[in-house]
Amino acid sequence: MALKHLSELKQLLVDKPARRLVLAAAQDHNSLSSVLMAAHDGFIEPILVGDKDSIHNIAAQNNFDLTGVRVVHEPDSEMAIEIAVRMVRSNQADILMKGKVGTSNLLKGVLNKEWGLRSGSLLSHFAIFEVAAYHKLIAVTDVAMNIAPNLQDKIAIVNNSVACLNRLGVDMPKVAVLGAVEMVSENMQATLDAALLSKMNQRDQIRNCLIDGPLAFDNAISLESAIHKGIRSDVAGDTDLLLMPDIEVGNVLYKSMVFFAHAGVAAVILGATAPIVLTSRSDSDQAKYYSIVLAAAISRKD
Repeated sequence: MALKHLSELKQLLVDKPARRLVLAAAQDHNSLSSVLMAAHDGFIEPILVGDKDSIHNIAAQNNFDLTGVRVVHEPDSEMAIEIAVRMVRSNQADILMKGKVGTSNLLKGVLNKEWGLRSGSLLSHFAIFEVAAYHKLIAVTDVAMNIAPNLQDKIAIVNNSVACLNRLGVDMPKVAVLGAVEMVSENMQATLDAALLSKMNQRDQIRNCLIDGPLAFDNAISLESAIHKGIRSDVAGDTDLLLMPDIEVGNVLYKSMVFFAHAGVAAVILGATAPIVLTSRSDSDQAKYYSIVLAAAISRKD
């Protein structure tokens, strides 16, 4: 099943119980707004951990309705993170979301050896875009977590992302491993990794997807471009997932799609025992809302 619009993520939640989302340091206007919107639509049951007075002040100033919403008072941000993470770990919540705390602080809590959310897998960032110029939703990984992933990291990132897409109903996602060129070059590590990933996929070392690479960006998203360059590929022009060579390329592509192409986006952190909504301050309210919906759609707490 190919999803064409972010709004279709909502259909995956029809007749499913609302997921319990805990917002760490909930005294943040934008995050609070998105959480309450998703709660109003019936997708989540929010738990707000943070400074109770600040949370209620934000709600009063913006006419947010907190009726029936559980608020756990904890003004210290580090303790708020611990409480929120422990809730997920103890199955009191299904999704973790970042509020008014630093990303590094939240991830430190997630990776805590005593009470964190380690699963044994690499944490990776997964974003899915609705772009007017493309015929379906297209996912991008990793643009925010792993700086310079090696081959083993890329295998883990692909496995995380493929499992996520499978959960969204994309049974055999087509994965384009990006490089600056389409040919394998011993001087360009990204192309060597791409070739290895493709061969590993052919030999069933990486499953539940179809991988091709190296592919330049134009070949990955345009069959016409691939044909023009003489590239035979079952992925070119119909890519579901773009695997980035490093964080710089991924971050630039992410922001180019949002600010130049005006793409809609939803994003989560994968690889923990539960989905993590960790949006940027520059993300729109709509991006935060759909990130929550995405997290709810892939949560395995049925």
